[in-house]
Amino acid sequence: METQQTLEVCEVNDKLKEGEAPRTFKVTFLPMGVTIEAKPGQNILEIALANHIPLDHNCGGNCACSTCHVIVKDGFDKLPPMSDEESDQLDEAESLTLTSRLGCQVKVFHDIVVEIPQGSNQTWRKAEQH
Repeated sequence: METQQTLEVCEVNDKLKEGEAPRTFKVTFLPMGVTIEAKPGQNILEIALANHIPLDHNCGGNCACSTCHVIVKDGFDKLPPMSDEESDQLDEAESLTLTSRLGCQVKVFHDIVVEIPQGSNQTWRKAEQH
């Protein structure tokens, strides 16, 4: 998996004209409706944390829990298949769907829309109420 994703980054950036900045991709977080520009190869959890999007990550992004569970609303068909380790951890997630993934495992190589499911993270809901 890592090799395939590294090649994708190289292919994207090899097509750049001289002096052109590396391509970025849009990651939209629902239900907040926040869209972030991300560099190729960053994972959803890294993007969320770097931009103050509350996404739980009890294991620190090591695929050892399911708290960074997201539902991919757009772009799921472009993602590489999940590993057995990710699949095992997702079995523990609340609000599991056919397009569920762990934010720590999904690297961005195209525009994507993800939803932080209700029940997986209450921090943003508490902030909205104040």
